[in-house]
Amino acid sequence: MSVAGQDNGQAAALRIDKWLWQARFFKTRGLAARCVAGGRLRVNAEKISKPARNVTPGDVLTFPQGNAIRVVRILALGHRRGPAAEARALYEDLSPPAEQPDQKPLARGGPRPTKKERRKLINSRPDPLDKPSFLG
Repeated sequence: MSVAGQDNGQAAALRIDKWLWQARFFKTRGLAARCVAGGRLRVNAEKISKPARNVTPGDVLTFPQGNAIRVVRILALGHRRGPAAEARALYEDLSPPAEQPDQKPLARGGPRPTKKERRKLINSRPDPLDKPSFLG
């Protein structure tokens, strides 16, 4: 294991907040540390709450990002926060692909709906103040 002040090639371990920032999962290191401190990150299925926790290649991270849950395996530890292509080489994404909802586009006569189409759309929606039929 290398000491933080020494540079003997690739470091053996790196702080989790720093790695998440270098891999471009978070815009700032502070946001990464806040996610970890909030208890929303797991390393090898173990919930952690300290941003100073070291990670090594082979560790599996599970954390929320936006509306999705990300699962990534660490392949390498970075030396800097480089371009996105360099950051993608640091991990393997194990997350299942996001399912796209089957929505067909609105059939329109032109780029914008006409007044008649807008009225039809508004009248087809239920009034939010009406009581749902299942309530009786």
